[in-house]
Amino acid sequence: MSSQTFPKQQHLRRPAEFDRVYKFRCSARGRRVLIFAAPNDLTHPRLGLSVSKKHGGAVVRNRIKRLLRETFRLTRNLWPAGCDYVIVPQDFKGATLRELQSDLPSLANQASRRADKKRRDEPPLPMVPVAAAADTPIVSGRLNESH
Repeated sequence: MSSQTFPKQQHLRRPAEFDRVYKFRCSARGRRVLIFAAPNDLTHPRLGLSVSKKHGGAVVRNRIKRLLRETFRLTRNLWPAGCDYVIVPQDFKGATLRELQSDLPSLANQASRRADKKRRDEPPLPMVPVAAAADTPIVSGRLNESH
């Protein structure tokens, strides 16, 4: 049963983590969502959600987030490991769990392949360590080494 949980280690939580994924600029677009991906040095995928107010009030936005989290939880074994993903809903009206379960893993694979290709072509952005984040100031998206 523990393999069906969605622990905090698999969430993107801090703004710096979201920014790193956005700055890597690898994405895949489907009918319902846009997925951004960036490589990480972990053995599992991590998920972040960005649902804007254009989708509706808090109740609607929370439902969208619940559907996306549940889709990730149920299909996590189909997502490439070693990547961070940020999902941005686009045209979400009428989306069903079944539809998302068939679309999101393939979009994640597309975004991951693009991120892997870009990783080989460019030096990667550094991951911000959790312990260093509280003590080390960040200057222009990179850790300030002089601290």
